Amino acid sequence: MSVTKESDLYEIIRRLWPLHRTIVRAVEREVTPLGLSAALHALLDRLRTHGPQTVPQLARALGLDRQPVQRWVNDTAALGLTDSAPNPAHRRSRLVRLTAHGADTIDRVQAAEAAELRTALADVTAQEVAACLRVLTRLDEEFHRLATDGTRSDTPAGGTTP
Repeated sequence: MSVTKESDLYEIIRRLWPLHRTIVRAVEREVTPLGLSAALHALLDRLRTHGPQTVPQLARALGLDRQPVQRWVNDTAALGLTDSAPNPAHRRSRLVRLTAHGADTIDRVQAAEAAELRTALADVTAQEVAACLRVLTRLDEEFHRLATDGTRSDTPAGGTTP
């Protein structure tokens, strides 16, 4: 049986959901003793890598509705990991930002995760990681387009396939 690029792409897609669930379980195991969940980890990571953002910005970036993200913001604020600041771009929409305690917490968690990844995936080259990232980015772009406007990359703009 010959393997085609398309069959390999389907195999990647088939593996994403179970992989995501496995990653969530592994992260939960690591952060639960700190009073965190995988969801709170994702929020803290987003703030760490992209700086202060509004709840709607966080929700869009995480691909979620605003309500659960607002709950996560409330949870992290109650733990002293985030707080809010005035938003110079919009008076009524505050920016969520990491506190010093939040930055230290996510830095320590991710340092431990990075050490584990370095050891566990020592046999994977930087070029392989870059190639994987390119493919996942393209899959994300294509499925985002399909989910938001229903157009396919092989369909003329505004058109439909016969």
